[in-house]
Amino acid sequence: MAKKDVDVPSEDVVAKAKKDSEQRRGPFGRMVLFIRQVLNELKKVVTPTRRELVSFTLVVLVFVVIMMGIVSGLDFGFSALVNFLFGDPNLAI
Repeated sequence: MAKKDVDVPSEDVVAKAKKDSEQRRGPFGRMVLFIRQVLNELKKVVTPTRRELVSFTLVVLVFVVIMMGIVSGLDFGFSALVNFLFGDPNLAI
């Protein structure tokens, strides 16, 4: 996946982070810094459009149905193999 310009930190962000790390902060200062950083990251979040949301949902549902089919097929196959190799104890006389 190609990097975007948003992924590359600018020099001011790096300089500010170094300056912040050099300062000694108390527990409340660290919590405030953490909350400020969380809010800054949340501002970068892009919500998908309705069309993208429907598309992503359909992709996930189709993938889940395919995986259910594969797992069910393997389960049926292995149970048939075990019954063939060891026999069905309910049928023994």
